[in-house]
Amino acid sequence: MRALPARRGPLATRLLLVVALMLGALSLQAPARADLQNPRQDFLRASTSGLFLHWGERTAPAHTSCSAWESDVTGGGWTPDYWVNEARKLHAQYLVLATFHSRLGYARPWPSKIPGSCSTQRDFLGELIAAAKAKGLKTILYMTDDPQWHADGGHEWLDSAGYSTYKGSKVDLTTRDGFGQFSYDNFFEVMNRYPDLGGFWIDNDNDYWLSHNLYQQIYQKRPNYTLSNNNEDTPIMDMISNEQKTGMTPSYDYPQALYTAQPRLTEADFKLPSTGAWWYDGSNPAVDKKLTLGRLITNAGSSVKALMAETAQVNGKFPSNQASFNDFADGYLAPIWESLHGVEGGGYLYGGLKPGFWNDGAQGVTTISRTDPNLQYIHVITPPSTSTLKLRDNGYQVTGVTNLRTGAEISYTQSGGTLSLTGLSGWDPYDTVLKVTTKGRTGIIAPADYTMSASASASGHGAAAAADGDYLTYWDSGKTLPVRLDFNLDAAKTVRFLGINQREDSVSYARSDTEQSARIKGYKVYVSADGKNWGSPVKSGTLPSARGVAFIDIPAVSTGHVRLEVTSTYAASTDTARYKRLRIDEAWLGSAYASPGPARAPGPHRS
Repeated sequence: MRALPARRGPLATRLLLVVALMLGALSLQAPARADLQNPRQDFLRASTSGLFLHWGERTAPAHTSCSAWESDVTGGGWTPDYWVNEARKLHAQYLVLATFHSRLGYARPWPSKIPGSCSTQRDFLGELIAAAKAKGLKTILYMTDDPQWHADGGHEWLDSAGYSTYKGSKVDLTTRDGFGQFSYDNFFEVMNRYPDLGGFWIDNDNDYWLSHNLYQQIYQKRPNYTLSNNNEDTPIMDMISNEQKTGMTPSYDYPQALYTAQPRLTEADFKLPSTGAWWYDGSNPAVDKKLTLGRLITNAGSSVKALMAETAQVNGKFPSNQASFNDFADGYLAPIWESLHGVEGGGYLYGGLKPGFWNDGAQGVTTISRTDPNLQYIHVITPPSTSTLKLRDNGYQVTGVTNLRTGAEISYTQSGGTLSLTGLSGWDPYDTVLKVTTKGRTGIIAPADYTMSASASASGHGAAAAADGDYLTYWDSGKTLPVRLDFNLDAAKTVRFLGINQREDSVSYARSDTEQSARIKGYKVYVSADGKNWGSPVKSGTLPSARGVAFIDIPAVSTGHVRLEVTSTYAASTDTARYKRLRIDEAWLGSAYASPGPARAPGPHRS
């Protein structure tokens, strides 16, 4: 802000300052949450994965001298092209550089004019941004809010005296407020220096940032930047990232631990080294191919971005086991890339075949093309113990199935809502990908043919939202159990099954006493000719606590009314936020099961 002309008196000066502050505050009255979808998010939404790089002064062997660290980085042959090329081997579309990290010495890999922590003379960040841009990738910068590790390892990494002199007042960088000021200034320096940066990946929050409207100012100053937050679903951020979730079965099915419903941008960040720190600690641990590829694939099958962390050494190079994995991934992913990129997760709001646990121990996900909803892929990560794979077809009339890697035709049948693939053998050890062509969905009763009602609803989330074709809306039972959701048909129609997409805003297994699944457990289905006399349930049972579309088959009946009664959900009373919570994004009725469509015209296999 420029100084006011000297000719103005003290009162006029104060009034103008007040007005300026008021106008500034008004200009920053951005909503408390980011737009759910915004053009600045396009590159992330189009991405499958990113490469996470923790690299700084405490990368082994640790340095306490900023200049000595920089000298060893340059002397060791660091080049941004190495990271960019390794990211491309992983088929990643963006990089996240975590150097200004609390456990890595708060180093800033650019020539900063702000004293307070290590800053390099060489512009490593600028070089990386330019090198990534040249290959069509984006670079995102990690920023921390946390000063608590300021003396980690017995060395003081923050220079409060230097920053205080710069600010003209005493600031203690080891306090959250003081560090908030320091990091706040660095946000603006970075924004001024790097218009081509992709955005910021932020580890938690700082009250100083919030009180000074930092995020609103970032969106205003750099409308093309995205903001991602680690572990906390902060509404004003474009994306939530979920750090190293474990404990699920199978261990690679990372999305079981996620609790944010699409179409919210969601990321899963995880280490590729099987053991060790997020940064290079001098070791060379193995990379578990099954676990790593399984995580990448299951995330793609849930429309979740996979942020894969590797441990760069001081010279930027990766330990040999990670470098070898990157070489392997380059060749492994290329033949099946169409099934992982330019797709959405199948079985969720984009439609698609049912993912998850299939027959005879099989497990995997499905993906669906963004440009052709009739083109889908089945990713068999754990194959069945037999030569047959069965999964729910979700009403899609299948016209052909091929092995994506080999082009071999796969025999299949459709009956009772199930697609059966037979004569299978030679399973890939990590991901057998089956390409499925369809003629679209059949046998679904149009939502216009019924209205919805419920025995209980939360304010603003009425029963109609469960069948309005809009995944931004949902029915909420208001924590009432048992609860009824009724489909009221205009005229009697044959009904064979119910399809249900529950809101994916809870984990699908019990991670702890306070983080549990809010999905349907016990249910009963009734039918009625007049909507008054319901009789005994035509079907009752238990749904699994699983992500993706769920189905309830009932005996074929011509009826004017169908009732789904939910008697219990999975969350225990210890999880007060999710106990008895029930939310359904979309539900529908099926009048007939799909049968195989006409075989596709013969021709060469196209990958």
